[in-house]
Amino acid sequence: MTTTEHSKAEGFIGRVYDLVTRHWPLVAFLSSALMLAIAHGFETFGHLAPCHLCLKAREVYWVAGAVGLVGFGLQHTPLASRLRAPVNLLLAAIFLYGAGLAVFHAGVEWKWWPGPTTCTGAGVASATDLSAMLNGTMKIKPPMCDKAAWVFLGLSMAGWNALVSLKLAVWSVLAGLRKSETLR
Repeated sequence: MTTTEHSKAEGFIGRVYDLVTRHWPLVAFLSSALMLAIAHGFETFGHLAPCHLCLKAREVYWVAGAVGLVGFGLQHTPLASRLRAPVNLLLAAIFLYGAGLAVFHAGVEWKWWPGPTTCTGAGVASATDLSAMLNGTMKIKPPMCDKAAWVFLGLSMAGWNALVSLKLAVWSVLAGLRKSETLR
Protein backbone atom coordinates (compact mmCIF):
# COMPACT_ATOMS: atom_id res chain seq x y z
CA MET A 1 0.00 0.00 0.00
CA THR A 2 1.47 3.34 -1.03
CA THR A 3 1.54 6.37 1.22
CA THR A 4 -1.27 8.00 -0.78
CA GLU A 5 -3.44 4.87 -0.57
CA HIS A 6 -2.72 4.62 3.16
CA SER A 7 -3.75 8.24 3.79
CA LYS A 8 -6.92 7.76 1.74
CA ALA A 9 -7.78 4.67 3.80
CA GLU A 10 -7.10 6.53 7.04
CA GLY A 11 -9.16 9.45 5.76
CA PHE A 12 -12.08 7.18 4.90
CA ILE A 13 -11.92 5.36 8.25
CA GLY A 14 -11.67 8.67 10.06
CA ARG A 15 -14.71 10.03 8.23
CA VAL A 16 -16.74 6.89 9.02
CA TYR A 17 -15.66 7.04 12.67
CA ASP A 18 -16.57 10.73 12.85
CA LEU A 19 -19.96 10.23 11.21
CA VAL A 20 -20.95 7.22 13.32
CA THR A 21 -19.82 8.60 16.69
CA ARG A 22 -21.25 12.05 15.98
CA HIS A 23 -24.70 10.60 15.26
CA TRP A 24 -24.49 7.50 17.44
CA PRO A 25 -27.96 7.68 19.05
CA LEU A 26 -29.56 7.73 15.60
CA VAL A 27 -27.27 4.93 14.36
CA ALA A 28 -28.10 2.90 17.49
CA PHE A 29 -31.82 3.44 16.88
CA LEU A 30 -31.51 2.38 13.23
CA SER A 31 -29.33 -0.62 14.15
CA SER A 32 -31.89 -1.74 16.74
CA ALA A 33 -34.73 -1.33 14.24
CA LEU A 34 -32.76 -3.34 11.67
CA MET A 35 -32.10 -6.17 14.15
CA LEU A 36 -35.80 -6.27 15.06
CA ALA A 37 -36.74 -6.29 11.37
CA ILE A 38 -34.34 -9.17 10.71
CA ALA A 39 -35.76 -11.14 13.65
CA HIS A 40 -39.32 -10.55 12.47
CA GLY A 41 -38.28 -11.47 8.93
CA PHE A 42 -36.94 -14.83 10.11
CA GLU A 43 -40.18 -15.36 11.98
CA THR A 44 -42.51 -14.27 9.17
CA PHE A 45 -40.75 -15.48 6.04
CA GLY A 46 -38.53 -18.21 7.49
CA HIS A 47 -41.32 -19.57 9.71
CA LEU A 48 -38.91 -19.74 12.67
CA ALA A 49 -40.91 -19.07 15.81
CA PRO A 50 -38.88 -17.31 18.53
CA CYS A 51 -38.12 -19.09 21.79
CA HIS A 52 -38.31 -17.43 25.20
CA LEU A 53 -34.69 -16.21 25.10
CA CYS A 54 -35.13 -14.93 21.52
CA LEU A 55 -38.01 -12.76 22.72
CA LYS A 56 -35.85 -11.49 25.61
CA ALA A 57 -33.15 -10.54 23.07
CA ARG A 58 -35.74 -8.55 21.12
CA GLU A 59 -36.65 -6.64 24.28
CA VAL A 60 -33.04 -5.44 24.49
CA TYR A 61 -33.32 -3.94 21.00
CA TRP A 62 -36.67 -2.31 21.81
CA VAL A 63 -35.10 -0.63 24.87
CA ALA A 64 -31.95 0.37 22.97
CA GLY A 65 -34.06 1.74 20.11
CA ALA A 66 -36.11 3.84 22.52
CA VAL A 67 -32.99 5.19 24.25
CA GLY A 68 -31.38 5.90 20.87
CA LEU A 69 -34.46 7.78 19.68
CA VAL A 70 -34.63 9.86 22.87
CA GLY A 71 -30.87 10.49 22.63
CA PHE A 72 -31.28 11.63 19.04
CA GLY A 73 -34.02 14.03 20.11
CA LEU A 74 -31.85 15.34 22.94
CA GLN A 75 -29.05 16.15 20.46
CA HIS A 76 -31.20 19.03 19.25
CA THR A 77 -31.69 20.63 22.68
CA PRO A 78 -29.55 22.82 24.92
CA LEU A 79 -28.88 19.71 27.04
CA ALA A 80 -27.06 17.97 24.20
CA SER A 81 -23.52 18.55 25.43
CA ARG A 82 -24.31 17.41 28.99
CA LEU A 83 -26.33 14.31 28.08
CA ARG A 84 -24.40 13.03 25.06
CA ALA A 85 -21.92 10.89 26.99
CA PRO A 86 -24.45 9.48 29.52
CA VAL A 87 -26.89 8.50 26.73
CA ASN A 88 -24.15 6.82 24.69
CA LEU A 89 -22.76 4.99 27.72
CA LEU A 90 -26.29 3.89 28.67
CA LEU A 91 -26.58 2.47 25.15
CA ALA A 92 -23.27 0.69 25.73
CA ALA A 93 -24.63 -0.90 28.91
CA ILE A 94 -27.83 -1.98 27.15
CA PHE A 95 -25.96 -3.52 24.21
CA LEU A 96 -23.46 -5.18 26.57
CA TYR A 97 -26.39 -6.73 28.47
CA GLY A 98 -27.75 -7.91 25.11
CA ALA A 99 -24.38 -9.47 24.26
CA GLY A 100 -24.34 -11.27 27.60
CA LEU A 101 -27.88 -12.54 27.07
CA ALA A 102 -26.97 -13.74 23.58
CA VAL A 103 -23.85 -15.54 24.87
CA PHE A 104 -26.02 -17.18 27.55
CA HIS A 105 -28.53 -18.26 24.88
CA ALA A 106 -25.76 -19.64 22.64
CA GLY A 107 -24.35 -21.54 25.64
CA VAL A 108 -27.78 -23.05 26.27
CA GLU A 109 -27.91 -24.14 22.62
CA TRP A 110 -24.46 -25.72 22.89
CA LYS A 111 -25.53 -27.41 26.17
CA TRP A 112 -22.73 -25.67 28.09
CA TRP A 113 -25.20 -24.76 30.85
CA PRO A 114 -28.90 -25.24 31.48
CA GLY A 115 -31.38 -22.70 30.22
CA PRO A 116 -34.56 -21.49 31.83
CA THR A 117 -37.00 -24.29 32.62
CA THR A 118 -39.65 -22.37 30.67
CA CYS A 119 -38.00 -23.15 27.36
CA THR A 120 -35.75 -26.19 27.58
CA GLY A 121 -36.58 -29.83 27.61
CA ALA A 122 -37.16 -32.87 25.53
CA GLY A 123 -40.00 -31.48 23.45
CA VAL A 124 -41.50 -34.98 22.99
CA ALA A 125 -45.27 -35.32 22.72
CA SER A 126 -46.88 -37.86 25.02
CA ALA A 127 -50.15 -39.74 24.51
CA THR A 128 -51.81 -37.26 26.87
CA ASP A 129 -50.55 -34.37 24.72
CA LEU A 130 -51.92 -36.01 21.58
CA SER A 131 -55.28 -36.61 23.23
CA ALA A 132 -55.41 -32.97 24.42
CA MET A 133 -54.48 -31.80 20.92
CA LEU A 134 -57.35 -33.79 19.40
CA ASN A 135 -59.75 -32.40 22.02
CA GLY A 136 -58.53 -28.85 21.39
CA THR A 137 -57.37 -28.39 24.99
CA MET A 138 -53.63 -28.67 24.42
CA LYS A 139 -51.54 -25.66 25.32
CA ILE A 140 -49.15 -24.72 22.54
CA LYS A 141 -45.52 -24.85 23.66
CA PRO A 142 -43.03 -22.35 22.27
CA PRO A 143 -39.82 -23.56 20.60
CA MET A 144 -37.08 -24.85 22.85
CA CYS A 145 -34.24 -22.47 23.70
CA ASP A 146 -31.70 -25.28 23.68
CA LYS A 147 -32.10 -26.06 19.99
CA ALA A 148 -30.65 -23.68 17.38
CA ALA A 149 -33.32 -23.08 14.73
CA TRP A 150 -30.85 -21.62 12.21
CA VAL A 151 -27.05 -21.81 11.86
CA PHE A 152 -24.80 -19.91 9.46
CA LEU A 153 -21.00 -20.35 9.37
CA GLY A 154 -21.18 -22.36 12.58
CA LEU A 155 -23.02 -19.71 14.58
CA SER A 156 -26.68 -19.74 15.54
CA MET A 157 -28.81 -16.61 15.56
CA ALA A 158 -27.90 -16.22 19.24
CA GLY A 159 -24.19 -16.36 18.35
CA TRP A 160 -24.57 -13.76 15.60
CA ASN A 161 -26.63 -11.62 17.98
CA ALA A 162 -23.78 -11.77 20.53
CA LEU A 163 -21.30 -10.47 17.93
CA VAL A 164 -23.62 -7.70 16.72
CA SER A 165 -24.49 -6.63 20.28
CA LEU A 166 -20.82 -6.55 21.24
CA LYS A 167 -20.02 -4.42 18.17
CA LEU A 168 -22.84 -2.02 19.06
CA ALA A 169 -21.58 -1.82 22.66
CA VAL A 170 -18.06 -0.95 21.46
CA TRP A 171 -19.37 1.77 19.12
CA SER A 172 -21.48 3.12 22.01
CA VAL A 173 -18.41 3.38 24.23
CA LEU A 174 -16.42 5.07 21.45
CA ALA A 175 -19.25 7.58 20.96
CA GLY A 176 -19.57 8.11 24.71
CA LEU A 177 -15.86 8.79 25.15
CA ARG A 178 -15.62 11.13 22.18
CA LYS A 179 -14.52 14.60 23.19
CA SER A 180 -17.29 17.20 22.98
CA GLU A 181 -15.18 19.74 21.12
CA THR A 182 -14.80 17.36 18.18
CA LEU A 183 -18.58 17.34 17.67
CA ARG A 184 -18.83 20.84 16.23
